[in-house]
Amino acid sequence: MMRKFLALLLVSFVIAACTGSQITSDNLSSKPETDSNFDVMLMSEVKWQQLNPARGDKSPQAGTLWGDRTGLGAAGFLLKPVDGFRSPPHIHNVAYRGVVISGDIHNDDPDAEDMWMPQGSFWTQPAGGVHITAAKGSDIFAYIEVEDKFGVLPAEQAFSSPERPINVDVSNIIWIDNIGMPSVSNGAKVAFLWGKPRDNNLYGTFIKLPAGFSGKIRSQGSTFRAVVIKGQPQYQASSDVNAKDLEPGSYFSSTGNSVHQVSSQAGEESIIYVRTDGKFDVT
Repeated sequence: MMRKFLALLLVSFVIAACTGSQITSDNLSSKPETDSNFDVMLMSEVKWQQLNPARGDKSPQAGTLWGDRTGLGAAGFLLKPVDGFRSPPHIHNVAYRGVVISGDIHNDDPDAEDMWMPQGSFWTQPAGGVHITAAKGSDIFAYIEVEDKFGVLPAEQAFSSPERPINVDVSNIIWIDNIGMPSVSNGAKVAFLWGKPRDNNLYGTFIKLPAGFSGKIRSQGSTFRAVVIKGQPQYQASSDVNAKDLEPGSYFSSTGNSVHQVSSQAGEESIIYVRTDGKFDVT
């Protein structure tokens, strides 16, 4: 069945998060910072490989940001197709999530009409479902996230999954300021994408920082992973002396109680995708 861009899909995530989470019951700014491990990867440092070597030069490029894309366990990587790329019908052995960073991406049933997702759009692809992926534009990039070893298989090996694919255009992202979600202030907003932010569960959000923002992201939990989707924020971990400019596709992470100093350029907002299993606030 052809997918639709539905804001209602994100409304359900918001309702679940509001009713099931105590994520802002304690202000993280009062929590002491503990020893944390920080990691930063600039877009310019990403090493590119073929996503599907079996297709040779017709394969999009992939650059790992965290984890082992070709091994077991969760991983996050950048997808880099060329303008006009259109895959044959295929499946994946595991589900994945995607966020468009630049260019336009289409991901749907082989017979569906093209529905181009621009920068800041979010989609999911269940395991076993036959689909195609297409791209247009210059400097096309997307962030892809998997929970186990990722493989590309022929459509003939399709199998059913209880999950259903989701395409959410950037125009249907629901932005929230501080109403029982991760605590945000100074004009920052969040948008919930997947998971439930409670009981140490993994969940995914966007953080939107307004133009000229200067503040801190304070995080807890065993993991905090962030990918810049839009803008070019300046970033400084609490353990760093020098700040770094993060262009879209750049990545930063930490473990434990951590403080990330982030600022947006004047005249340009920033959007950051966050994957975490703990509380965070933006102040």
